[in-house]
Amino acid sequence: MTDNTRRTEVTVPHLAETLVSATIGKWLKKPGDYVEQYDVLCELITDKVSVEMPSPVEGTIIELLVADGDTADVGAPICIIEEKAAGEGAVPGTAAPEGGVRELRQEPGEVPMSGRYSPAVLKLAAEHGVRLEEIRGTGLGGRITRKDVEAFIASGRTRSASGARPEPAAAAAVPAAGTAGEPSSPGEEAAASVPKVPVRSSGLHLSSNPPLPNIEVEGQPVGRGEYLIDITPIRHTIASRMRQSVSEIPHAWTMIEVDVTNLVLLRNKLKDEFKRQEGINLTYLAFVLKAVVGAIKDYPIMNSVWATDKIIVKRDINLSLAVGTEDFVVTPVIKQADQKSIAGLAMEIDQLTRKARAGKLALSDMQGGTFTVNNTGSFGSILSYPIINYPQAAIITFESIVKKPVVIQDMIAVRSMANLCLSLDHRILDGVICGRFLQRVKENLEGYSMDTKLY
Repeated sequence: MTDNTRRTEVTVPHLAETLVSATIGKWLKKPGDYVEQYDVLCELITDKVSVEMPSPVEGTIIELLVADGDTADVGAPICIIEEKAAGEGAVPGTAAPEGGVRELRQEPGEVPMSGRYSPAVLKLAAEHGVRLEEIRGTGLGGRITRKDVEAFIASGRTRSASGARPEPAAAAAVPAAGTAGEPSSPGEEAAASVPKVPVRSSGLHLSSNPPLPNIEVEGQPVGRGEYLIDITPIRHTIASRMRQSVSEIPHAWTMIEVDVTNLVLLRNKLKDEFKRQEGINLTYLAFVLKAVVGAIKDYPIMNSVWATDKIIVKRDINLSLAVGTEDFVVTPVIKQADQKSIAGLAMEIDQLTRKARAGKLALSDMQGGTFTVNNTGSFGSILSYPIINYPQAAIITFESIVKKPVVIQDMIAVRSMANLCLSLDHRILDGVICGRFLQRVKENLEGYSMDTKLY
């Protein structure tokens, strides 16, 4: 490195107040690539959304410190970029954006980087029982890279958990018949044939889950009629949140049936004109959200969270909207939903749904939800038991609209009926308050008429 160049660590930015770490979803640049300021370096996956990580400086990528699928804390370095020297075309006085960079200053002969390890290196060393002190680093300032660890492992010099050295790789490659190394069943034999590849971190550090091989080939067979699917960081996050919800929140469930005949007639009357004027579909969900918001106003305890020795009732009604894709479910938030008309809610639904399915949601779109609504009826469900969107107090699902014979004033009539299912946090809510809340939502939905205004 010449005197008029400098190397800069690019670090995980502080994207949100509650964010403590992020997972590298995929590197879009590789060592040796030249990048301009604000070029996208990689995809960062947080516990809420995926975001693009722009380069804070201009220069050449020297080293990637965190591998695809691995996790780094906020402020931790993920790559090193050698910036252009002032005499090589850099604009004097140009400053990199604040945050996300850390300049590396190294005097000749010093090796301050040799004792610093990236999360990828630490993980790989722990999995294979490698003592990093035994490895000579080839990275910047003597830093140990992932390739250094992999080369050390390939040399057969790793230590087992008991401290004993394993047999040389050539001798251990084919175990003798009848030895302990031989698979005892066809399933184990097939699993043993799976290539050993580095395991991606879930980003959740769940020590209770054993590591699984990262299978890159879709549908690769493992046993009779089985195959493995690599767990994505987003799927791990969903698993963690669901487990946290069911383990910490005492769930209770209740359901009510609603006559939405008038709502069906109203929507059929307005949907074509609304499509022409606004360019979006007028769905039943917009009417449901309006009915739910009206009921929350009457029973604000539904809009709360548990805080150990207190119950925090939220003033703003921010509705989380469950949106499903082929791979996962996200819950973008309609902020201050109580201040929006039915048409306004329909526009918010369309915008957030499009962004969610295109993978364009920002962190701000996912934060601040106080109550969740899910339209499970959109795929034909008539009854469901939803898991609460932690740490909220309740979640409601609107099920499929079905024509049924019902009794009205001792006469049978065919009506459009739908179920509303509510899961509640029994620490905060009880059956009486939730029963009244559902009755109010029912009244609001059944109260729609041909005179209801959208705006």
